[in-house]
Amino acid sequence: MNVLLLGAGAREHALAWRLSQSPLCAELFIAPGNAGTREYGTNLAIDPNDFEGVKAAVLERNVRMVICGPEEPLVRGLRDFFSDDDELRSIYFIGPSREAARLEGSKSYAKAFMEEYGIPTAAYRRFTVDQVDEAVEYVGGLPTPIVLKADGLAAGKGVLILDDAQEAQQEARAILEGKFGEAGSKLVVEEFLDGIEFSVFVLTDGKSYRILPTAKDYKRIGEGDTGPNTGGMGSISHPPFVDADLMRKVEQQVIQPTLEGIAARKLDYRGFIFCGLIIVDGEPKLIEYNCRMGDPETQSVMLRLNNDLMQLMLETAEGELGAAVVKIDDRQAATVVLVSGGYPGDYKKGKVISGLEKVNGSQVFHAGTKVADDGSIVTNGGRVLSVASYGATFQEALEASYENAKAITFDGMNYRSDIGFDL
Repeated sequence: MNVLLLGAGAREHALAWRLSQSPLCAELFIAPGNAGTREYGTNLAIDPNDFEGVKAAVLERNVRMVICGPEEPLVRGLRDFFSDDDELRSIYFIGPSREAARLEGSKSYAKAFMEEYGIPTAAYRRFTVDQVDEAVEYVGGLPTPIVLKADGLAAGKGVLILDDAQEAQQEARAILEGKFGEAGSKLVVEEFLDGIEFSVFVLTDGKSYRILPTAKDYKRIGEGDTGPNTGGMGSISHPPFVDADLMRKVEQQVIQPTLEGIAARKLDYRGFIFCGLIIVDGEPKLIEYNCRMGDPETQSVMLRLNNDLMQLMLETAEGELGAAVVKIDDRQAATVVLVSGGYPGDYKKGKVISGLEKVNGSQVFHAGTKVADDGSIVTNGGRVLSVASYGATFQEALEASYENAKAITFDGMNYRSDIGFDL
């Protein structure tokens, strides 16, 4: 079966790595892909948000399955586009419908969903663009830290945690007055939860579900979780504090009611559900949903998933996931992300990457890379590479990732040297 994987990041490189190992995958196409994904398939210069371009590629390449890596095409309704098209509706599609993807695409929709189905989460209030003064007044009366969330997708920049009430008021006004464009048409103000975060990934066919390896990521740019948020600077799997008792609570209090809510609302959902969780006084609370796999957690999770990923995708698409058994590698995994100088602010592209051939014993997953005219691999984004490794413990896995990260160089390269510091 020919497969089209949509996306260009390290998440997609990790998925391509696993998919290409399956005898069920005849030809793998990645759109648009990066300098690394070409090792496992054929890159296609197509924007995943160009629905007609995706359709043309599917028909031209005899693709029978599409797997959507990033969230934006799902929020825009790519699955619906396939379902409504006579030439595409028979194609297997991994990813939820537009309505189901609102679990990620709209913070207020997700919070209302959690509230309706009794899923433990932070208390919140929602404000619209017509309630700017009301929102500012409300925020000014809250204890700090104050959590502000633009309702829609804002490229990972729409969540602010602020220690100064006056600054929070200014940011609340800025969000509702257009700081994040349409994403800020609504503002969610949340109770601050103090605890340790972790990520649980669920695969569902809309009826049954299976839990994939659990992970923990590190979002802030600076050592000790300081500085602005990024798309993610590293991850480990399995977080040592996530034990069987905690996972039982997560399954009973979060996963099962989530699937019950999806069924009750008749949402078309076949694909991944990311549950971003936090432990507060020993109890799990849900921070957010994503309608796809996370990055950089996917890089660590794919190392530990011992299943034929293509087989799991087929069982998901065909509604047969109830027969699947998830196989998890006993080894631990850790990922370190190498980023461009200046990221998550302004950064320059086109820096030549050296030393990839020196990496030994780790997987290097590309994100912001491309092949230059002279054949060299150069930087093409903020997050450039992920170095992922196995170990008997996550500390051993981290040591391997750091050792191999030192072999790689490009001008301005930066990475955090303290992934896992809080464990």
